[in-house]
Amino acid sequence: MRRRHHENHRVHRIGWLRAAVLGANDGIVSTASLMVGVAASGTSLANVLLSGVAGLVAGAMSMAAGEYVSVSSQSDTEQADLAKERKELEEHPEHEHQELTHIYMNRGLDENLASQVATQMMAHDALGAHLRDELGITDVASAQPVQAAFTSALTFSAGAFLPILLAILAPGDSAQWVVSVGSLVGLIVLGVLSANAGGAPVGRSTFRVAFWGAAAMALTALVGHFFGVAGA
Repeated sequence: MRRRHHENHRVHRIGWLRAAVLGANDGIVSTASLMVGVAASGTSLANVLLSGVAGLVAGAMSMAAGEYVSVSSQSDTEQADLAKERKELEEHPEHEHQELTHIYMNRGLDENLASQVATQMMAHDALGAHLRDELGITDVASAQPVQAAFTSALTFSAGAFLPILLAILAPGDSAQWVVSVGSLVGLIVLGVLSANAGGAPVGRSTFRVAFWGAAAMALTALVGHFFGVAGA
C-alpha cells in the first residue's frame, strides 16, 4: 500500500496572499497618505473625509483593473504556451520525449533512468509533465485574473476603511495625527499577519510595511503643508 506523506506547506497561498497583502497595504498607505496630506493643508475634516472616500473608491477600482489586466496577460501567455506544447506533443512526440529526458538528466538522473521516467510521465500526463517540468507552469502558480482582481479590490477597500474610520473618530483637529499613528499601527498588524500566513520573519516583514508607510505619509504631509501655506 502507498503511504501518503503530508506536510503543511504555504506555497499554495502565494497567489491570494500576494494580492491580499498588496491590496491591504496599498489601501492603508495610499488613503492614509492622501488624507494626511489634505489635513496638513489646513482644510476642514469634511474635506479630509471626502478625500479618503474618493481615494477608497478610485484605489479599489484601480487595483482591481490593474490586477486583472496584468494577471490576464500572464494567463494569455500561459495559454499560448499550453497550445504550443499540445501541438508539439501531437506532431513530434519523440522530440518531446527527448526534451523531457534531458530535463531529468540535468536534474541528476542518468540517461537510462531519465528516459524511463520521461516515458512513464508522458504516459500518465504528457502535457502536464511538459507544462510543469519544461515551462514551470503548475496549478499553484497559474494565473487567476478574476481571483486576483477581486482579492485586491476587497483588501484595498478594507485597508482604506481604516484611516477613514480613524478620521471620523478623531477628536477635534487631531485627524492628521490620529490617522498617521493609527494607520502605522494597522500596517504593523498587517505585517505580522502576512508574515505568519506566509511563514516569513515577522520583524523584517513588519519593518518593510511600517517604514514605507511612514515615509509616504511624511512626504504627503510635507506637500500638503507646503501648498496649504502657499495658498493661504
